[in-house]
Amino acid sequence: MDIANTPATADGNPQMADAPPEPKQPPLIRREDYTPFAWLVPTTHLDFALGLEKTRVVATLDVERNPDAEASPHLRLNGDGLEPVEVEVDGQAANSWAMDGETLIVTLPADRHTVRIVTEIDPSANTQLMGLYASNGMLCTQCEAEGFRRIAFFPDRPDVLSTYTVRMSGPKAQFPILLCNGNNTANGEGEHGTHWAEWHDPWPKPSYLFALVAGDLVANSDSFTTRSGRKVDLNIWVRDGDLPRTDHAMRSLKKSMEWDEEVFGREYDLDLFNIVAVSDFNMGAMENKGLNVFNTKYVLADEETATDGDYDGIEGVIAHEYFHNWSGNRITCRDWFQLSLKEGFTVLRDQLFSQDMQGEAVKRIEDVRVLRGVQFPEDSGPLAHPIRPDSFREISNFYTSTIYNKGAEVIRMMRTMAGPEKFRVGTDTYFDRHDGEAATCEDFVKSIEDGAGLDLQQFRLWYSQAGTPKIKAELVPDASRAVLKLTQTVPPTPGQPDKQPMPIPLKVAVHDRASGTLGEERLIVLDKAQDSFVFENVGDQPVLSINRGFSAPVSIEREISNADLVFLAARDDDPFARYEAFQDLVVGHLVAAASGDGLADDAKSAAREDITSAFAAILADDALEDTMRGELMLFPSQTYIAEQIEAADPGRIFAEREALKAHIGAALESDLVALHERASAIPFGFSQEARGSRKVKTQALVYLAAGAPEKAADMAAAQYDAADNMTDRQGSLMVLAGMTGTAARTGRLLDFYNRYKGNDLVIDKWFAIQASSLHPSVVEHVKALAEHPDFTMKNPNRVRSLYMAFAGNPHGFHDASGEGYRMIADLILELDPLNPQTAARFVPPLGRFRKLEAGRSALMREQLERIANADKLSRDTYEQVSRSLG
Repeated sequence: MDIANTPATADGNPQMADAPPEPKQPPLIRREDYTPFAWLVPTTHLDFALGLEKTRVVATLDVERNPDAEASPHLRLNGDGLEPVEVEVDGQAANSWAMDGETLIVTLPADRHTVRIVTEIDPSANTQLMGLYASNGMLCTQCEAEGFRRIAFFPDRPDVLSTYTVRMSGPKAQFPILLCNGNNTANGEGEHGTHWAEWHDPWPKPSYLFALVAGDLVANSDSFTTRSGRKVDLNIWVRDGDLPRTDHAMRSLKKSMEWDEEVFGREYDLDLFNIVAVSDFNMGAMENKGLNVFNTKYVLADEETATDGDYDGIEGVIAHEYFHNWSGNRITCRDWFQLSLKEGFTVLRDQLFSQDMQGEAVKRIEDVRVLRGVQFPEDSGPLAHPIRPDSFREISNFYTSTIYNKGAEVIRMMRTMAGPEKFRVGTDTYFDRHDGEAATCEDFVKSIEDGAGLDLQQFRLWYSQAGTPKIKAELVPDASRAVLKLTQTVPPTPGQPDKQPMPIPLKVAVHDRASGTLGEERLIVLDKAQDSFVFENVGDQPVLSINRGFSAPVSIEREISNADLVFLAARDDDPFARYEAFQDLVVGHLVAAASGDGLADDAKSAAREDITSAFAAILADDALEDTMRGELMLFPSQTYIAEQIEAADPGRIFAEREALKAHIGAALESDLVALHERASAIPFGFSQEARGSRKVKTQALVYLAAGAPEKAADMAAAQYDAADNMTDRQGSLMVLAGMTGTAARTGRLLDFYNRYKGNDLVIDKWFAIQASSLHPSVVEHVKALAEHPDFTMKNPNRVRSLYMAFAGNPHGFHDASGEGYRMIADLILELDPLNPQTAARFVPPLGRFRKLEAGRSALMREQLERIANADKLSRDTYEQVSRSLG
């Protein structure tokens, strides 16, 4: 996926903390207290009588004692908001059952039984969008992590694997399409205009992978022949009007299936693969076995409504969920502490796939930018946790960038140390050993260790220690050689004040600036607190190129001159190192300018000239493809810059960052105009050349808007008017949305809305463009947009398009008045009763208050305390707030 409240332990769930919880405090679940469930559930039969307002569920469970667990006569079945209508054991009405809070306890005397339970639910009232819920007249499910317990009483934990047979019936006119996991085995007509379908999934799975969809849908149908010659029928199900926008998703699916066979040796294992697009969805997508349920955002695309980034996102998410068929479904998690076992590994797999589809260098930079923008702040804040956590109160709060993105980086480091071929042997070992099991992170590491021939004993610290390691690097010239001195520290994080050194693989080269000679890349592993490495024949002016390709998820501190950074930005043969050099130039300047007393005018001027010189070299390099040029032109985010400053002042950072953009825009105005003209002459298409042209075109406007705003306004308006694709149209509108004093802004925003009114995904863009803009009145704009007739709190996409875009906009969110903080707090309090999972995801931006200057810090904390003092907070939100306040 793209993210029983009971004090007893007889069911084998991890034990709660010994101390009684505070009134609002959810119980603490600890990894060390895991025990296997007392009963196995080899087969599960589900019978659904479907209705939007009333669905009747009959669950029949064949259970038998688990020989590997402590014996218990009590079968404890999780529920959430359920009441049993009937309970039978072995065909007889049972009286040996009781409710313990939300948990149904059935007492069973023998070793094997058949338990039948009837429940009734109202999907239309399910605003949490977890379990079975209604979405625009359709029924669908979301069961990860603990949603199945909102459908039927069940041991809703990932280590209980069962083979499912499902029968669905309902009004044919309302639900003409009935879908479930696995293969469709039978269909028929019922009485009074009803019909039914039966499905069987032959592969045992946990309840979180169950899926059901019923609605009025049409399919883009195709097929794929596996390398063993088996034909697989493929369907992408959408509403009728959306069918023309599914071709890209189908191509992405077929490419994913072929790639996984070639690169990881994994072949699809059912006769049918279905994807359904749903407009109301908390997540990006869900990998349910044979029936993936997707947010429409990650299925629907055409050039008129989707940007190049949207196309890439669809391709990557389609791949991610498909790859889960093996890394998540065939091998699942023993418990939720092992979440990165499936998510970190699958993120790496989708990243490698996207690298092969889009180009390695650009994709790598994009992935690192996400890591630094989201995960690094998480790692240094109150919500920091290892990729294999030790405890949680609400599992949905651990669908984090640390689990996904850092988890992928940790596995990528194993691949770097082993090499691609040996890493493949390690993954084959993992799949062979644990197919059909609920495994652990340790199982994965041991498989890579054995298959690739690595010693990963110390490396396991990456799974247990939180925080981003900081590497101090010093290159000391010594005649014709140089000594690289490295020191690592892992900063303290909540609950982990002291850390041990971890193995850190670093790709390094030493270049000679005097001659322009580029040194050979070398892989070194820093596994001590301090170590030194010797490089021979480095020339007269050695320049260090370190962490090339971002070989480790660490922060590098190095003493390096601006002249050396300019050289690396212009000449380094590693694309990421070249990108990094320009980022370091900008970050170093902005940190100095926005910290303490700032920079003297002459120092500021000199730094700006160095950066402008490096920028000019990027514009002038004819050997660069525009896709890479566009990445090199991007400034580091304001959030990342703030991470480098103690008690950061977002207002000062914003002012200095915009001033630097204005300097570049004014100094290189003619070059930027020429770049825009050259790129505009390339016709629309999906080639790398065409995609790159669209990328640099908008980046040129960004700098011109800061340095030559009148010219930029005219150029942006002209680009908007001439646009024959969404990338150009959205890019120009984004620039105009941040500008003042131009009629082009209002006119194009109105045109965009009128042009796409009724297309929810594109109107989401319209909200997000304005909420993330640099306009001085962005706070007032967001308030007005919240009152717009098209805004609703019931659709997670719409909520995120306005408020998550705003929370990620430092210019507006950190308004000195504190109004941005209050708006997000108000949102959390209003949204929490409706959709706690989505509400909780808005807490972390407020939790960063310790990183900011005193005034804003106090205002942020005040809002967190206001949320904490509210009545009846959900477990999701309460945990996030309490941990943020510390």
